[in-house]
Amino acid sequence: MKIGIDTFGCDHGRSGLGSYLLSIVPCLPKIQDVEYNLFGSEMDRYTYTSNSECNFESVSVPDSLTAERWWHYLNVNSFARKKNYDVVLYVAGSRMLPKKFKVPGVAVVNDVLSSLYFSHREDSLFKYRILKSLSEASCIIASSQFIKKDLEKNGLKAKRIEVIPNGIDHSMFFPEQSITTSDFVDIKPFAIKKPYIIYASKMQNSEKRHVELIKAFTLFKEKTHLPHRLVIAGSEGSYADEVHKAAFASSSASDIFITGYFPHENFPELYRGSEACICPSVNEGVGLSVLEAMATGVPVACSKSGALPDAVGKHAIFFESDSVEDIALAIEKIVTEQKLREELISGGLEWTSRFSWDKTALSTVELLLDVVKASK
Repeated sequence: MKIGIDTFGCDHGRSGLGSYLLSIVPCLPKIQDVEYNLFGSEMDRYTYTSNSECNFESVSVPDSLTAERWWHYLNVNSFARKKNYDVVLYVAGSRMLPKKFKVPGVAVVNDVLSSLYFSHREDSLFKYRILKSLSEASCIIASSQFIKKDLEKNGLKAKRIEVIPNGIDHSMFFPEQSITTSDFVDIKPFAIKKPYIIYASKMQNSEKRHVELIKAFTLFKEKTHLPHRLVIAGSEGSYADEVHKAAFASSSASDIFITGYFPHENFPELYRGSEACICPSVNEGVGLSVLEAMATGVPVACSKSGALPDAVGKHAIFFESDSVEDIALAIEKIVTEQKLREELISGGLEWTSRFSWDKTALSTVELLLDVVKASK
């Protein structure tokens, strides 16, 4: 059996979807007579396969969202047939899919279709086409119950939806006692001064609430005069200018550090050096960044919205993301109340131990095999 894995739409490994693919590929179970075959842009030939034995098929498509989307809409079926795939896993299942599925297809949905990402596209037909294609898929993998409910709220009439949570790479994200007394975390090319709190998220749109977090951090600094810094780590998206403007206007601008794109493999060290992870996003579909922070022994404060409450259970401080004052209070509590910090850390470590990419990969492949069996 030959399983095709679509790498298009994963931002060359530099996004949440890219991290998903980077994490799941090395964990694909070795099953007799099952072959995994990744396909995508030639520039990604070694992006996702360096830690696996999977083959890679290069597809000649211009490196643009529009070109890749149209290739999927019109040509991916003929490609899948030519390569003799029995089933195709579309990792960016909320971004690019075929119009119809001539080869059985399973779409992974890590995004929230109700988010601004889908409501402000240049192509007004984008969301309609995605929903139409998702309705034709053999099965949809929703990465959280929140995403499944969001799909249903958007009127999707799917053949089958299964919830398979993302995993955590515990070989990377684990607590570690620091043996250094340095005042800096040295992660080339950055030297980040302690103490700091972190928000890891692409500057994609206002729903990520970067600006509100900056304003809340400013209130926290003005009230407490504590030495903490705010580190915002994530790629520069369409909302980056607004985030930079807010940081520049803050009275604590010198204590706000925006890294831009930050390699996923360096996040464990960045988390371990932090005092807390703050996530104000209101439409998060998975919440993987807060889970990874918890797994490294970092206390978390996050929004009451989206998938975050389900992701972290009872092991975080929750706040209203539209209330700058509420976020500021959460920051103050999480950095000053030692007993609360200890409870959040211990509870978070126990909670995240149930998540692993081995489990996610195995459940995904079992589902793919079941789809192939059902199609015959």
